[in-house]
Amino acid sequence: MPSKINLLHPLPADLSQEVFTELLRHDPVRIERIVSNGHASPADFWYDQDDHEWVLLLTGEADIELGNGERVHLTPGDALNLPARTRHRVAFTSRPAVWLAVFY
Repeated sequence: MPSKINLLHPLPADLSQEVFTELLRHDPVRIERIVSNGHASPADFWYDQDDHEWVLLLTGEADIELGNGERVHLTPGDALNLPARTRHRVAFTSRPAVWLAVFY
């Protein structure tokens, strides 16, 4: 049976930490909503994932820093594809920033 969700309402009440909500999993695809609220990766932390990741920023702003030093600024509607093993980190998020992340 189809089920309707809204990615923007309601947002979690407690945003003291980033909130990751798995929306769908059908191997090898996983879709998550991520709600950030000024969160960033620790200075010495890098994602280096086995899966490809495609992210779409729905609200807010964010900066993704890549392992080669490039920094990508995202605004609502911007999407970024991160091939597997692409070192990256979240350098900045606004309050709040809502993402749709597809891992494949």
